[in-house]
Amino acid sequence: MSGVGAAPAVVADGLRKVYRVAVRKPGLWGSVRQVVAGETRDVIAVDGVSFGISQGEFVGYIGPNGAGKSTTVKMLTGILHPTSGCVEVNGLSPARARQRVAQEIGVVFGQRTQLWWDLPTIDSFEILAAMYDVGPIDYKRFMGEFTDLLGLGEFLDTPVRRLSLGQRMRADIAAALIHSPRVLFLDEPTIGLDVMAKAQVRDFLTRVNRDHGVTILLTTHDMRDIEELCERVMVINHGKLMFDGDLESLIASAGLPTTMRLRLSRMAPGLVAGQTLWGTLGETSGRTPGNALEDSLCAITAVDYSAKSVDLAFDRRKTSAAQVLWAARELGEVRDVTLAEAGMEETVKWLLVQ
Repeated sequence: MSGVGAAPAVVADGLRKVYRVAVRKPGLWGSVRQVVAGETRDVIAVDGVSFGISQGEFVGYIGPNGAGKSTTVKMLTGILHPTSGCVEVNGLSPARARQRVAQEIGVVFGQRTQLWWDLPTIDSFEILAAMYDVGPIDYKRFMGEFTDLLGLGEFLDTPVRRLSLGQRMRADIAAALIHSPRVLFLDEPTIGLDVMAKAQVRDFLTRVNRDHGVTILLTTHDMRDIEELCERVMVINHGKLMFDGDLESLIASAGLPTTMRLRLSRMAPGLVAGQTLWGTLGETSGRTPGNALEDSLCAITAVDYSAKSVDLAFDRRKTSAAQVLWAARELGEVRDVTLAEAGMEETVKWLLVQ
């Protein structure tokens, strides 16, 4: 959706955030020394992060708790100022042009709300519309479209404190879009939601990105959010950006094994997990058979004689599925084959321990 030659929606250049925290000593004398000496240490929350997000992109920003995701989002939105480095949102600095940037962005923090707790939901929308100077025609259009897409009609007159988590999250997302921002920052918007509520939120975000061209940066721990919504994923750990690219590249970079499950008409005796299958590559890759070029093709990871099935793990970067199937002929008569790639969750776990 990014326009040709359009300026990036979000730019982070060498972004760094360091907190200075007190060093607490145990015991009474430790407390006294802390008061007198005031010893501190630096904690680096974000460490030299750089990236650009094009207009209309939908980007996932993932990592474990404490990795620096929320701190990054707070710097991008102007809530925090970076210790060093710079940020631009639609060409503006959130630190120096906070009011103008506020008109350009929407922000949702999954564990907090921007709605007024004791007021009916509709009142919160009206207050926000007035704060952002949304005209009557634009507000009427917003209410007509978003009430339908997010199913807000069922609880517009209900006080926010009485909304379910799923209802509140839908209302918060709508509130973040009431002034038609060009960039939307979402920090854990599906946390704690049930399956149906998550599906509704995902469907809505897809529509907002696709139909309105809103640029979206999403932080989440739910890998299904990433798989269903994001064109691109960035992985952060210990404050450093570990990966930035599309999902296929992320999975390929991990090189985690592909699993081939064979259903057999009959099985060879003595098969156990841990056995390695060796094959003559010449017989399966177009080389002259019998050239003695031998290599390990795959390993047996599971055997079920009652179901007549065998699972084989292999590396697609080194071995093709055809080669594995050829080598597996010694296991028995194959009647069905299924392949399963490593999922996003396994891939991210692998990346974070590197």
